[in-house]
Amino acid sequence: MKRLLLALSLTLSAAALAPAPVRAGATDSDEERAARWTEIKKSIFGDRTVEASETAVKIDAPARALDASLVPIGLTLADKDQVKGLYFIIDDNPSPYAARFSFGPAADPGEIKLRVRVNNYTNVHAVVETKDGRLLESAKFVKASGGCSAPMGMSDEEAMKGMGEMRMKFSGDPQGGKPVEATLMVRHPNFSGMQMNQVTRDYTPARYVDKLDVTYGDKLVFHLEGDISIASNPVINFAFVPEGKGPVTVAATDNQGGRWEHRFDVPSASN
Repeated sequence: MKRLLLALSLTLSAAALAPAPVRAGATDSDEERAARWTEIKKSIFGDRTVEASETAVKIDAPARALDASLVPIGLTLADKDQVKGLYFIIDDNPSPYAARFSFGPAADPGEIKLRVRVNNYTNVHAVVETKDGRLLESAKFVKASGGCSAPMGMSDEEAMKGMGEMRMKFSGDPQGGKPVEATLMVRHPNFSGMQMNQVTRDYTPARYVDKLDVTYGDKLVFHLEGDISIASNPVINFAFVPEGKGPVTVAATDNQGGRWEHRFDVPSASN
């Protein structure tokens, strides 16, 4: 009996010292991930066929994220002249539907970069919608944990200071007949609804940029529909075709009714 009690005591002690169970999703099988993607596809695209393609869109993402709340994503589109839209989906996030870009006549959709939150070990999917109605998808596996609930390291009030302020950087010659690259920076906390206020210990209500329109002159560059998976203070890299004249105008709204608009003059070649 003494030996039995000793063995039981050692077992309980070992259990107390054992590492926490692996977060759900880290050990999912390929079959489980495929089944999840099938459900997500149906919820977003209905009965439309989504074809796997290794060439239509390339996903540049870290295999293991250094910061799960700020994961850099690059999306390169092979046949950009035939692209109508682009979806980015993070399968195991609480809201997988991260972003949808709809491109206008002033867009040069060869490459899009953005920063997202990743909440778990997950596949991420990029789906290209072509002008003739096809859906072509590519996938990549990313290791990350807790990105949607990670605190911002400051009070909610501090995080919301200057909300709606924007900056834009340009590179390229607008007179050279080639696309101009731009980096848009938007001041907005993009609260996910899963972050705990470190002072009150209450969860901060979700408040995120849900729509964003970029135009050049009177032509649309892209329309973005976003969700909680886009990182705080969104940064988006894109390119546009500088035909004609006019400023770049950015109009953004959030899910709490906020609305902001800014205009940016495209620098001339002499600048």
